[in-house]
Amino acid sequence: MEIVEYADAEMMMIDLANVLASELEQALLHEQTVSMAVPGGTTPGPIFDNLCAADIDWARVRVMLTDERWVPESSDRSNTRLLRQRLLTSRAAAATLVPLYADGGSAEVMLPALSQAIAPHLPLDICLLGMGADMHTASIFPGADRLADALKGPDILYPMRAPGAPEPRITLSAGVLKGAIKRHIVITGSEKREALARAATLSPSEAPVAAVLSGTTIHWAEK
Repeated sequence: MEIVEYADAEMMMIDLANVLASELEQALLHEQTVSMAVPGGTTPGPIFDNLCAADIDWARVRVMLTDERWVPESSDRSNTRLLRQRLLTSRAAAATLVPLYADGGSAEVMLPALSQAIAPHLPLDICLLGMGADMHTASIFPGADRLADALKGPDILYPMRAPGAPEPRITLSAGVLKGAIKRHIVITGSEKREALARAATLSPSEAPVAAVLSGTTIHWAEK
């Protein structure tokens, strides 16, 4: 893995948005459509605020989340809601959202249809990930009920229930994440920097982010 350090978090968010825009632009030179997976949560919001204004052919970009809480978009807990508010706006409003949530049943019931819709957009051209202090990435959590499947299984998506997570999750598998042509992880603060160093010495079953570190560019700044 390569670690890029920034003087401050604000500069990191701007620079990383520019990196992603450049990678999208390059991919669009060679493909009719390109796919990008991004995380939810609060950390990537400033990246989205900058990326959404990039002058690229967004109509040919397919955007999906790396993971989602199994809640409707009306919920404050919805990553999809965040994505619509902060990325799929301005010029990026022309992009197509590939959903990780659907009304009509449990995550397990709806997963086959969601996976079928994602399959044509793989491998991912670009994947942006976050990492928790517990060394999870996407919704691949230490101690989760489907951890082994998500790390090594052949499926595109896995439902996930984890200690401390108030609702079920759905996550792209480690195989899909590792298959991305360009892959980035963005983290802030000393706690996560220390967690990253630990993860590099542990197995993916102990530190799920370890499954995707090889070949990934890490972007870090103090908070």
